[in-house]
Amino acid sequence: MSTTRTYHSVPFWRRFDWLLLLFILILMGLGLVMIYSSYEYAAPKEGRIWSDNLVIRQAIFGAIGLVLFVAVTIIDYRYIMTMSLVLIAGTVVMLGITYVLGHTSFGAQSWIRIQNLTLQPSELAKVIVILAGANVLGVPDERHDTLWPVILSAITVLPIVALIYLQPDAGTAMVLFITWVIMVFMSGIRWRYIAIAAGLSAVALPIIWFRLRQYQRDRILDFLYPSRAPLERRYNIIQALISVGSGGWWGKGLLNGTQSQLYFLRVRHTDFIFSVWAEEMGFVGAMVLIGIIVALISRCVRIGLRARDQKGRLIAVGVAAMIFIQSFINIGMNIELLPVTGLPLPLISYGGSSLVATLIALGLVENVALHSHAMEADLF
Repeated sequence: MSTTRTYHSVPFWRRFDWLLLLFILILMGLGLVMIYSSYEYAAPKEGRIWSDNLVIRQAIFGAIGLVLFVAVTIIDYRYIMTMSLVLIAGTVVMLGITYVLGHTSFGAQSWIRIQNLTLQPSELAKVIVILAGANVLGVPDERHDTLWPVILSAITVLPIVALIYLQPDAGTAMVLFITWVIMVFMSGIRWRYIAIAAGLSAVALPIIWFRLRQYQRDRILDFLYPSRAPLERRYNIIQALISVGSGGWWGKGLLNGTQSQLYFLRVRHTDFIFSVWAEEMGFVGAMVLIGIIVALISRCVRIGLRARDQKGRLIAVGVAAMIFIQSFINIGMNIELLPVTGLPLPLISYGGSSLVATLIALGLVENVALHSHAMEADLF
C-alpha cells in the first residue's frame, strides 16, 4: 500500500520543508558571527551609534528577509507568475534609474541611496530573472521543438542582464546569465539548439572581451599571469591566501584571525568573508560551511524534482543554480581558483540587499514545496 498522500490531505506543517528553513537559519547565524569577528570585534567603538553596527544592521535585514520569505511562501507561485511582466517592467525601471542616478561604490554604479540606506536593485533582479525565466520556459515539452520559448525568455531576461552589466557589474550579470542558461537547459530544449547556442557564445567571446572595462580585463589577466601583476593589484588575494593557509586543520579560533583583526585583509566582511572563516575555523570548519551550503542547494534541487509542474521545477532549479554559482565564484576567488569578482557569499556576507533577495528566492522554493501535488508521509 502506498504511503504517498495527496496535496490536500497533508497538513501545512507536513508540507513545509523544515530542513530548508533550518539550513537557511544556520547559514544566517554563521554569517552574523563572522561579520562580528571580521569587522565589528576590532572596529573602533568611539563615536558610533547602534545603527552603525553591521551585525545589528544585518540582523534587521535578516528579519525583514524572513518576513518576506514567509509572505512569498504563502502566496501560490502560479499567482505570483501572473505578475511577472509587471515585475520585469519595474525591475527595468529601477535598473534604469540606478544607471542614471545611482550611487557608485567599488567602481560600480549599482546602488540607490535613500538617506543613510543604500539599496542594490540588481540583487532583486536575480529573483525576477528566475521567476520570469521559469514562467516563459515552463511550457509543455512539445513547445520545445521550436526555439520560441528560449527566444521569448531571452527577450525577457537579457535586457536586465545588459543593464546590470552596464553599471558595470559583470559579476552579477554573469551569475544571472549562467542561471538563465541552466534554466534553459533544464527546460527540455533540444540538444541541437544547445549546440547552436554554444557556437554563438564562442563567437561572441572576443567581442565580450573587448567590451570589458580595463580593470575587468586586468583582473582576468592577473589571475592568468599572477607573476606579471603589480603587487598592489594582488595585495588582497595574497592576504586571502595567507588567511586560508594559516588556518591549518582546526583554525586559530573565533576572533583570533590575524589577517582580519589586524586589518591586513580588505573587504573581509563581504567578498572575502570565507577567508576569515577558513583562518579562524580551519580546513575542517571550511568543509563544514561548504557542506551546509551544498545541503541547502541539494534541498532546493530535491524540491524542484518533486514540483507539480515545469514552472515550479524551474523556479527551484533556478534558485539552486544561482546560489551554487555565486558560492562557487566567491569561494573560488578567495582561494585563487577564479579571478576576483565582487560577489558576496549568499546568506553569509554582509549586505542587506543580497540577504533579502536571497531569502525571497528561497521563499519561492519553499512555495514550490508547499504546493506540490504529492508529498511523502515522512519529513525526509
